[in-house]
Amino acid sequence: MTGITLAVLDMAGTTVTDGGLVDGAFLDALVAVGIGADDPDNDQRIRYVHDTMGQSKITVFRHLLDDETRAQAALAGFEASIRRRIDDGEVAALPGAAEAIGTLRERGVKVCLTTGFTAETQQRIIERLGWQQLIDAALAPGPGVRGRPAPDLVLAAMLRLAIDDVRQVAVVGDTTSDLWCGHHAGAGIVAGVLTGAHDRATLTGAPHTHIIDSVADLADVVDRHEI
Repeated sequence: MTGITLAVLDMAGTTVTDGGLVDGAFLDALVAVGIGADDPDNDQRIRYVHDTMGQSKITVFRHLLDDETRAQAALAGFEASIRRRIDDGEVAALPGAAEAIGTLRERGVKVCLTTGFTAETQQRIIERLGWQQLIDAALAPGPGVRGRPAPDLVLAAMLRLAIDDVRQVAVVGDTTSDLWCGHHAGAGIVAGVLTGAHDRATLTGAPHTHIIDSVADLADVVDRHEI
């Protein structure tokens, strides 16, 4: 019997491939607040976006624009672009992701998907993939729930799904923000995956228990875990 009863899984880069969707939507968002797509500082801005992947998008825009009104306008432009791109088919499940989620649930592990997108965008992706019945819950940053690297998404998932012990939780993601989130929550497994934004060297610099090739390997990690 596994010691893990809840898996909290990131979406873009961990269970879902975006095909450049995030970068494109960020550039669209900058255009929406009057920054041209060819602005010479955009390369630096995109590097910051990559460095902070996994964090709440409004937090990223606040840092980049240093103005709440412009940050909110950029977020609106980002979300509109993301929705168009989702509807155009620019999201897909990463290989083995759906099967991994199914295996975990067959073994009695509940699954919650988390994201730095808004809840509306998260649901749009889930519906596009047809994952409504595949998962137990989905959570995004919002009122009273901070985005990563704060532990709120993991702790909120525990409350939502009635998990008693943080040691029974596995947190999995492709960014250092995901790993810090799991670490701050005290999760029993904090696993980085190599299918997304951050490479092994970068992930290794954050607190973790495992670095795995992909979420497809998670069931084996969970099977070997004991509290």
